[in-house]
Amino acid sequence: NHSDHKAYGVSAPKDHQVVTAIEYQEVVLACRNPRKTISFRLEWKKLGRSVSFVYYQQALQGDFKNRAEMIDLSIRIKNVTRNDAGKYRCEVSAPSEQGQNLEEDTITLEVLVAPAVPSCEVPTSALSGTVVELRCQDKEGNPAPEYTWFKDGNRLLENSNFGPQSTNSSYTMNIKSGTLQFNTVSKLDSGEYSCEARNSVGYRRCPGKRMQVDDLNISGIIAAVVVVALVISVCGLGVCYAQRKGYFSKETSFQKSSSASKDTTINENDFKHTKSFII
Repeated sequence: NHSDHKAYGVSAPKDHQVVTAIEYQEVVLACRNPRKTISFRLEWKKLGRSVSFVYYQQALQGDFKNRAEMIDLSIRIKNVTRNDAGKYRCEVSAPSEQGQNLEEDTITLEVLVAPAVPSCEVPTSALSGTVVELRCQDKEGNPAPEYTWFKDGNRLLENSNFGPQSTNSSYTMNIKSGTLQFNTVSKLDSGEYSCEARNSVGYRRCPGKRMQVDDLNISGIIAAVVVVALVISVCGLGVCYAQRKGYFSKETSFQKSSSASKDTTINENDFKHTKSFII
């Protein structure tokens, strides 16, 4: 039973190993223990919030059964995934005069991941003279990728007071955050924009999206204001005309005549009631 295993002597810790692998390729985790006796016992563990066995009781465990193999004390992992990243420890125990002697080695596995197709936010339309920001982001790449923007297939410089040839607009491109900001966008900035995420493993680019920049239609706004003003004026003249013709007073007279008619009816009823009382 592993829980009954006791170690009375532990070797001096070795230099901590850091091994780097590219996702979907293979890597060897080497247990650098030079001493190996006839009755030694080898275990590999993956450390973390909970410890899990990789190699235990002379057999690979879990998912490693199908894609790993033992090479002496080391493990060769095929088709490495990002989930394999972490800290591993090999433990070699053997009987000695003092009891069980334990030597161990710790290895950190870093898995490099190529970027996925980045998500690109490009507005379909913008007004000339306004501030416009385009965004690009990838959440999978390790190490974190850097970003490059392209307009109509031409690469934009990282920072430029002037954009690509044939334009005169200024922009700022942040290769770390993936933003491309136009301080005062112009019609010449219209075009198809795409973004590329790149790290030491690989690169991917998002599909191009078109941004159309138009000037503010001043004449259209003035025309709309004039139309609204005319409508308000016409409505005002209509009210004045109705008042002059007495439409509103006739309605009032009709209401007064109706009220007077009701008063007359009430007076007649009161008169009849009074007359009957006198009789």
